[in-house]
Amino acid sequence: MNKTLTRLKYLITTLTLSGMIFLPLGVFTTIAHAQAPNDISGLCSGASLSVSGGNCQDTSDSLNNIIRFVLNLFSIIVGVTAVIMIIVGGFKYIISGGDSSRVTGAKDTILFAIVGLVIVALAQVIVHFVLYNVNNTFSGGGGTGS
Repeated sequence: MNKTLTRLKYLITTLTLSGMIFLPLGVFTTIAHAQAPNDISGLCSGASLSVSGGNCQDTSDSLNNIIRFVLNLFSIIVGVTAVIMIIVGGFKYIISGGDSSRVTGAKDTILFAIVGLVIVALAQVIVHFVLYNVNNTFSGGGGTGS
């Protein structure tokens, strides 16, 4: 039974780490293969973007878009890892056999995974709040609403 549990831990760790490695590669590959049509000047001007080198570029929000992309990618990785850890914690809870130390370990695994999800959600809220306020402050849009 202990050998099976060790193999299961190894399998879950391997799958989690390979997912953390290959998920960003898939995202970057998808972005790299997205091609714009040849005549995009009308599309760019209609969206208030500039045309540079055949690509639409939003010069004012490029840093914000990079920050959002990195944050979203990080959130996806942490979210997938947390869900896997919740499943692992549930499995450890089921096979604990009533041993109080193993039950406590399983509950801690689930608790830490949920705390990780809460921290990532709060990070999303804080970063979006800061980016929104920085955009309004520097673009002159930050007023009292009247």
